[in-house]
Parts: sequence; C-alpha cells; structure tokens
Amino acid sequence: MMRKLEGKIALVTGGNSGIGLATAKQFVAEGAYVYITGRRQAELDAAVEAIGKNITGVQSDVSNLADLDCLFTIIKQEQGHLDVVFANAGIGEIAPLGSITEEHFDKIFNTNVKGLLFTVQKALPLLPEGASIMLNASISSIVGTPAFSVYSATKAAVRSFARNWILDLKERKIRVNAVSPGVVPTPGYDHFGLNNEQLQEFVDSQASAIPLGRVGNPDEIAKAVVFLASNDSSFVNGIELFVDGGMAQI
Repeated sequence: MMRKLEGKIALVTGGNSGIGLATAKQFVAEGAYVYITGRRQAELDAAVEAIGKNITGVQSDVSNLADLDCLFTIIKQEQGHLDVVFANAGIGEIAPLGSITEEHFDKIFNTNVKGLLFTVQKALPLLPEGASIMLNASISSIVGTPAFSVYSATKAAVRSFARNWILDLKERKIRVNAVSPGVVPTPGYDHFGLNNEQLQEFVDSQASAIPLGRVGNPDEIAKAVVFLASNDSSFVNGIELFVDGGMAQI
C-alpha cells in the first residue's frame, strides 16, 4: 500500500522533542525524508538517532533569521525543494498581567510569531505548486488561560496567518492549515516555571475539563498533521483543526 508521504521532502521545526519529534517519526514512517531543527544539539542528535533513517537534524533557532537562511541553504543544496513544512517550533511561559516584562513578550513573540512567519516565508522559494504548510497553533487561540495571555496572543496570530496566507498563495495552490492541540504534556511544559507537583496538578485539572476525560499525547497530534500534509486533505485549506478531546468546543 502506498504510504501517505512517499517521496516527499518535509521540514519540521522544533523537531527534537514533543509534538515535533512525534510528527517527524510519523512523516518518516509515511515515506518522507525529513529535516528537523532544534536549538540544542544534544537533543537534536538524540532525535535523529531515535528516528534512525531518512532524517537530517540542523541546529537552528527559528527566531534567528541567519539560522533560517543556513537551514534553507542546506535543504536547497541537498534536496532542491520542499513538499511539506510543519512550522512547529514554539515556546510558552507563564506570566500574569501585571508581571509581564518586555523580555517575556519579546521572547514568546520572536519564536512563536516572528520565527514561524519567517520560517514559512523563507521556505517559499523551495515549495512547488501544491505543497502543504501546517502551522502549530493551540486551543489557546480561542480560550482564555490564566497567566498565559502573551502565549495565547501568539497562537491567535498563528491562526490568522493560515487564513491570510491561503489567499497570498492561492495562485500556487499551496495549502496552509493550522493544527491546534489541546492539553498535550511534552518537555515544553517544563518551561512553565512549575515544579513537578504543580505541573501534575495543572494537567489533572485540565483533564477534568476535557470531554474525553484525559489529556492527549504527541502521537495523536502527529497523526492529524500527517492528514493535513497528505493528499487525504487535498480540499482542506485554511482551517484550524482542533485536536483537543473536545475541550475547545464546550
């Protein structure tokens, strides 16, 4: 049986852990050759080793435009084009209104908005007609979360990008869709500034608000991204696909 991404060249930013790593594994399993990025070389090397084949890791910080230029130069030299882009790299930190600093604001927006925008823009010369772009948003784009307003604002921007970019790219028939995970514990949660007990309390409290009664896992998000990347979603364009156990729908 033909695999969903047979022969495709894909990029997953922030592919060294969490949802990005799970997606890179799924892409390879579906026949793609995958480039992953991450800021930490040791984690990147471990991810490449874990996947084992059809994978290249490139150390890169999406908020650094010079890093992005180097990344796409490597992909152009080695493969000549890209068929699939999953702009996944993102960070979140807790800061309630009244305690938000300029440093906090710049850090979150530089990665989640600026980094994502320029990842996609700099990829465009490598994308053929009919390519697929997925943006990692969040249910935070439409629901409120205490002390998470800056992060939530970045994800609302990401969702808006998908709506607008399908118009900018319509002549090239490039699809752009956003996937919005719900509560999916990943290593990224370690940056929330909570200790282990506080983090578990947070996850448990969120699970009680999810109609399915549990939080999600990275593989469940990855399977949704594969759908958006593949021809299975050939008439899906500009959507926000919630993968959240129903949390954002109630």
